[in-house]
Amino acid sequence: MESFIPLFVILPLAAAFLIPIVGKFVSGFQMTLSNLVFLFLAAAGVWFLFDSNTEAVSYTVGGWEPVNGIPIAIYLVADGLSLIMLAIINTMAFLSGFYAISYLKQYTAPDNFYALLCLMVAGMNGVVLTGDLFNLYVFLEIAVIASYALVAFGTGKEELEASFKYQVLGGIASLLILFGVAMVYWKTRTLNIADAATLLKHSHDRTFHLFVQLLFITGFGLKGALIPFHAWLPDAHSSAPSPISAMLSGVLIKAIGIYCMIRIFFNMFILTEEFAVILTTLGALSMVLGALIAMVQNDMKRMFAYSSISQVGYIITGIGMGMIILARKGDQGIAALAIGGGLFHMINHAVFKGLLFLNAGAVEYENRTRNLDELGDLSTVMPVTYGTSLTASLSVSGIPPFNGFFSKLIIIIAAIQGHFYLLAALAVVVSIITLGYFLKFQKQAFFNVSRFFNKLKIKEVPFTMCFSMIVLAILCLVLSLLVFPGPRDLILTPAVEAVMNVKEYSTIITGI
Repeated sequence: MESFIPLFVILPLAAAFLIPIVGKFVSGFQMTLSNLVFLFLAAAGVWFLFDSNTEAVSYTVGGWEPVNGIPIAIYLVADGLSLIMLAIINTMAFLSGFYAISYLKQYTAPDNFYALLCLMVAGMNGVVLTGDLFNLYVFLEIAVIASYALVAFGTGKEELEASFKYQVLGGIASLLILFGVAMVYWKTRTLNIADAATLLKHSHDRTFHLFVQLLFITGFGLKGALIPFHAWLPDAHSSAPSPISAMLSGVLIKAIGIYCMIRIFFNMFILTEEFAVILTTLGALSMVLGALIAMVQNDMKRMFAYSSISQVGYIITGIGMGMIILARKGDQGIAALAIGGGLFHMINHAVFKGLLFLNAGAVEYENRTRNLDELGDLSTVMPVTYGTSLTASLSVSGIPPFNGFFSKLIIIIAAIQGHFYLLAALAVVVSIITLGYFLKFQKQAFFNVSRFFNKLKIKEVPFTMCFSMIVLAILCLVLSLLVFPGPRDLILTPAVEAVMNVKEYSTIITGI
């Protein structure tokens, strides 16, 4: 497996380089190459995820071995958490890229689109694999710079304004993260996460630790669009082409936001109750306020964008509760349940929210509007879009037997067992609110007869768009199986152990 790890970065980078050159001479080269690369990486990611014999492994770039126990090489590390992220990123990349084959007919410059998408995927893959703080920052910047351009891909006033806002706030986030990396290097004289963790454990400077953690939580909170750092997300998600909205909401905010927070705070710092409470509070605020703001939206994609903030809140709340329990030296089983629920919801959110943005793209593709007040009665003329959007709506609302129900249930059970009764009540109430505004979406888009609507001009979207939506709808059901012991132990348990057993991550790199 070790020899395959660099391919997750090399292949999409190579594709991004080749597409603008060869694509000028070979028709269809850009969509063919990029989708083949994404399909191969998605298959490899899922294969490694299901390989029960696979343990955490590392790849040493250049073959440089540690000198006197000090890691001097750039390390790429694949553990249970990284493998889940690789499977999510590359599966969503393939489905979004395949969807875009037909969707991009309304745009020009498909070469640029696929090249930028490959760069985004290469950056995200690098972020979840690197064991080095500076390279994490470099890969993060590759991903977000590509996403800035993709948000502005339509080059209209709305898209350019959204991209500008995204760039300004993203630049501030990057500056804070880089400052945090510099502070860690100043204190430890190393950029390797495992090596820095070993040195920071012997530092008793609580002020320094808290300051750097606040820098990281602000920077990565902006990247992950936690409230109150969310201002860029509704405009960016609603303005971007729908395949990119699916990537932004489904994987980008997780890879460069949530994943980075989990990796750095668990693997590099000693968990403290004060910081865990801050993170959990931000998660709870995002969960509640995101849902309340989504209720009043009439633009489909803005509704889904605020809903993403709310669902990310569930993820952070689950992870945060686990951090509090671990910091208090509480029951490890309950902590594992809370963290497992958060990671399970992270997987589920990538699927159902990615699907909803593809549904929104399909509706806009045929109707040329995202305004729910101008839509209606689409259930008969767009049956695939209707059926898959209903599946995603029920899943995100936590209705059984769809995957969203089980991940929310696990988070709520963990909250009750951990005596976080307020958080459990908020999770239930927010789920009911979520069901309310998604029923509004279903009614106005697919059943409400609108005076603006002319059924004779509307038809179902092309095959490539339908295919991606159907696959994601099926996954909304299949992923429910992760609640059962067999699939859970195969996929979720290694990720939870990777988060909680930080010593294994350090041992892979330092050998200590």
